[in-house]
Amino acid sequence: MSETESNARIPDFSLADHAFILTKPELASRHPDSIKYLKERIVADNLAPYYQYLHTEYIPGVLQWDEQLYQSLIKNNEKEIESLKGKITEFEEQDEGKLELASAHRKLGEYYATIGDKKSAISTLKTAFELTPSTGAKIDIQLTITRIGFFYDDKPFVAKNLELANQLIEKGGDWERRNRFKTYQGLYLLSVRDFVSASELLTGSLATFTSTEIATYEQLAVYANIAGAFSLSRPDLKKKIIDSPELLALLPTTPELEPISALTISLYTSEYGSYFKYLLQVNDENIIPSRYLSAHSNYYVRELRRKAYAQLLESYKTLSLKSMADAFGVSVEFLDSDLCRFIPTKKLNCVIDKVNGIIETNRPDNKNAQYELLIKQGDGLLTKLQKYGAAVRLSGTEKQ
Repeated sequence: MSETESNARIPDFSLADHAFILTKPELASRHPDSIKYLKERIVADNLAPYYQYLHTEYIPGVLQWDEQLYQSLIKNNEKEIESLKGKITEFEEQDEGKLELASAHRKLGEYYATIGDKKSAISTLKTAFELTPSTGAKIDIQLTITRIGFFYDDKPFVAKNLELANQLIEKGGDWERRNRFKTYQGLYLLSVRDFVSASELLTGSLATFTSTEIATYEQLAVYANIAGAFSLSRPDLKKKIIDSPELLALLPTTPELEPISALTISLYTSEYGSYFKYLLQVNDENIIPSRYLSAHSNYYVRELRRKAYAQLLESYKTLSLKSMADAFGVSVEFLDSDLCRFIPTKKLNCVIDKVNGIIETNRPDNKNAQYELLIKQGDGLLTKLQKYGAAVRLSGTEKQ
């Protein structure tokens, strides 16, 4: 199996992206283009099962149903499936080796995945997997099965199959497949709101990206930047995102990267006056339309506000509410209400003196915290030594 074949866009995530947009009322302005795209692709690629899935399950009533069209698509599907199954029968009758038979099953499974027959795709690819002798080819098949889970946003299925893929890679995955797996894992972690772990994997994938079957390089860059803005400290934000050669090279030709890049720079340079504007733009243009991020929209925006507040407050022992509100370009009432979301849960180390209209920071006593940690670790070590000493003494007694 060549690299081109192993990296084929099966299933095609642009279909899932456009279908997802149709589930979001706030993206109504994009709906006509997405409907047009899906209709054209359904006809051009004979996507009968996917057409039925969209109409009956995912977005009922959004795509106009055409029974005559559906029947014609099914006929075309059946013709291709019959041809692919004929190859399998031919190999079986000729008693061909497992490699040829596995390849034939894999092609059939990939065709099922292409047209949107999820159940048949998974079962056929599992058969191909069992017949495949090569670890590398097994990894490719396992990643294809995992992509089907991504396509239908089945997170438990994705998690299970990523673990299976990881087990194979640990046994004998080459450099290229290991790097592809990092991208898959990063996107999964992004989808379940683990931005810290996702950031490490996605930023690390920028220089070695080959996973074009699951995302474009431009999409990966946006996701790496979004995760990095959430999780990285100011020095790492500068090093891994703002000064990243890969991101800097993409920026002039990638409009979708501009909002998150501007947000990241405004956070790093403490340009709070434009920060909220860029944050809302990122939410509207990058997060809400994303199948991986949309469910975490409110959380992401809230935490990015908190991060900016914390960064500003680090520079002051006391600060007036008005001056902080002016810095962010918001009203005192909004800032007061917003800060009160974070202070009770200790997400911001400060208190508000409403009488005097000031914010007082409560910086944690790092020396005391370090001392307490040292005592705790020392106690743990002492306990282990005591247990070890007792075991040695007991062993010596037994020998006597």
